[in-house]
Amino acid sequence: MKRQFACLLAAAALGASACQRAPVRTAPAPAVDPEFLHPFGAPTRPFSPAVRVGNLIYLAGQIGTDATASGAVVSGGIAAEAKQTLENIKQTLAAVGSSMERVVKCTVFMADMKEWDAMNAVYRTYFTAPNYPARSALGANGLALNAKVEIECIAAAK
Repeated sequence: MKRQFACLLAAAALGASACQRAPVRTAPAPAVDPEFLHPFGAPTRPFSPAVRVGNLIYLAGQIGTDATASGAVVSGGIAAEAKQTLENIKQTLAAVGSSMERVVKCTVFMADMKEWDAMNAVYRTYFTAPNYPARSALGANGLALNAKVEIECIAAAK
C-alpha cells in the first residue's frame, strides 16, 4: 500500500514512468490442437463441417439443403431456406456435442438483403430472447447452390 501511494506521488511529480515495473513473465498458454469433426462421415467437399479448438466449435457455413432431397436447396423461398439452414445447424451441433443454446456467434450471408425481415422472423425462433448470439450479416453475390441464405456459427462445447 505504501508503494502504491509513493508511486502516485512520484507519478504526479515525475511522470507516469516513475512507477513502471518490469514486465511480469508468464508461461505461454498451452497449445490447443484443432480437432476436425466429421459426424456424418467423410466430407464430400473440401471442408470440415465442424472444427473444435479447446472449448469452441466452429461450424462451416450451412445452407438450406435437405438431406432427403438429393442435396438440393429446399423450395419455398427465404423462410423455408432459413428454417432448413437452422435445422442443419441444430443437427450438426447435436452431432458434435453442442446445441443451439450454446451458440455464441453467427454470421449470416444473404443473397438479397431485402429478405432480412423474413429471415429474422425464422432465425429468432431458434434462440431464446434476450440471449441471442452475437451476429454479423452481409449481402453476398452468389451463395453455394444458388441459396438465398447461408449461416455459420461458433458454439461452446458441452
